[in-house]
Amino acid sequence: MSTERKIQEEVETLEKETNQYEIVLFNDDVNTFDFVIDSLIEVCDHTLEQAEQCTILVHYKGKCTVKTGEYNELKPRCSKLLSKGLSAEIV
Repeated sequence: MSTERKIQEEVETLEKETNQYEIVLFNDDVNTFDFVIDSLIEVCDHTLEQAEQCTILVHYKGKCTVKTGEYNELKPRCSKLLSKGLSAEIV
């Protein structure tokens, strides 16, 4: 195998790995901190500490990335957050 071919394969692999999406959670004036924390633990598999930190960031910054991954993995999670009345989108 040529060196050029090996480098091309490495570049293609890196491109696939970096093609990640994010669920961004937005602040609202409706849901309580406890509800958002519980939702992140349930839907995004966060630890209590992760969920608390994300909730604080959403509150003070207006938004926070709460999960990163492939689109097909994130879509049902984002739908679940939306069904709970939270404001989120995949970017």
